[in-house]
Amino acid sequence: MNTQSSPLRIDIISDVMCPWCVIGYRQLAQALDATGVSHEIHWHPFELNPNMPAEGQDGAEHIAEKYGSTPEQSKQNRTHMTALGAELGFEFGFQDGFRMHNTFNTHQLLHWAGELERKQDLKEALFSAHFTHRRDLSDADVLADVAGEIGLDRAEAVAVLKDQRFAKSVRDVEAFWVQQGIQGVPAVVFDRQHLVTGAQGVENYTSILNQIVKEDA
Repeated sequence: MNTQSSPLRIDIISDVMCPWCVIGYRQLAQALDATGVSHEIHWHPFELNPNMPAEGQDGAEHIAEKYGSTPEQSKQNRTHMTALGAELGFEFGFQDGFRMHNTFNTHQLLHWAGELERKQDLKEALFSAHFTHRRDLSDADVLADVAGEIGLDRAEAVAVLKDQRFAKSVRDVEAFWVQQGIQGVPAVVFDRQHLVTGAQGVENYTSILNQIVKEDA
């Protein structure tokens, strides 16, 4: 039973190109539901591939270059992630030709959505757009479409991306987390002091939440 006097702050540093960020978040969400811990989630930007060209790169080719994975290993990893996603109610649409993209504009749009208290909704919509529906998130029109589909002002989304008004803000937040030692995602910080990296699984997240609540009681 949660006896907190105030919501637990949870900072999640992630990139919408990161499949483990989807899995980790879904695992954490299940653990939060199971424990009933009162919480507030704050999403923060991280670019896995800040030097990715505008046209993106074939996913399998990218993984091979970055991690040295063989085609067979890459296929096995995707099969594993697809199964984990299905268990968590998320559909991964990995197929040949699946592409990775630069996400700086995506993070700017999320920053804008945060000012409207809709960052959580847009984050989940972008995860689905990329991984389930294989939409090109490097395309400003696609990003604006996704924003419009969840009820945000599409024209304003277009303007945000065109004038790059949140570029510096996003760069500053990215730099802050790098300075805190974040080198990979997902990275989850509980109560501003407990850092957990990687997708930990529902049971581990549940244990972490219970321990933090016990310490704060």
